[in-house]
Amino acid sequence: VQLVESGGGLVQPGGSLRLSCRASGTIFSIAAVGWYRQAPGKQRELVASISRLGSTNYAEPVKDRFTISRDRARTTVYLQMDRLKPEDTAVYYCKAGSAEALSRMDFASWGQGTQVTVGS
Repeated sequence: VQLVESGGGLVQPGGSLRLSCRASGTIFSIAAVGWYRQAPGKQRELVASISRLGSTNYAEPVKDRFTISRDRARTTVYLQMDRLKPEDTAVYYCKAGSAEALSRMDFASWGQGTQVTVGS
């Protein structure tokens, strides 16, 4: 199943963006989904996840600013990012898998992601 990220861009501090992660199949019905980001010179980190049953988790730096959700068809997962900060600048990726795989970033490859740049 292929996942495609989109929605990134350049935004001023305090602004908002909504990222989309679209699946080619119905994997979101049977797997958890995580949004990750990697800033230049830093390790990739898991910022938000949503379980198969809909429970969500967030990394501390984005808690209360980012919201992960999915559409009813379970073909798209979104990451709504509000009150963006310069330190949110990164390439954002999405992945689907078990909760353990998401936590361990246990994936053989990563897609191109979508670039988010927060600055003036």
